Amino acid sequence: MAYADIRIEAPETFLTKEASGEDFYRVALAYSEGLDVAVDLVAAHKFFNLAATHGHREAKLCRHEMSEMMSQVEIQKAQRAAREWMKKAN
Repeated sequence: MAYADIRIEAPETFLTKEASGEDFYRVALAYSEGLDVAVDLVAAHKFFNLAATHGHREAKLCRHEMSEMMSQVEIQKAQRAAREWMKKAN
């Protein structure tokens, strides 16, 4: 099988209602490091936040680090997006 340079448009597409903290953490890492997607600090913070609410300890540290690189408006946007995600999941 040949290797193709494929960029995933939205890694969160694969998340389900039963997603674990680790699942959210991996999506957050993709956005924070630009792994197959463009770097997006708001999305990274959102998914680190969701991972943290699902018990992922390292996600809490990463979320804090993300917030130090973001404006207050960006943090609020990420928090709002995380709340909306949780509402849709329930």
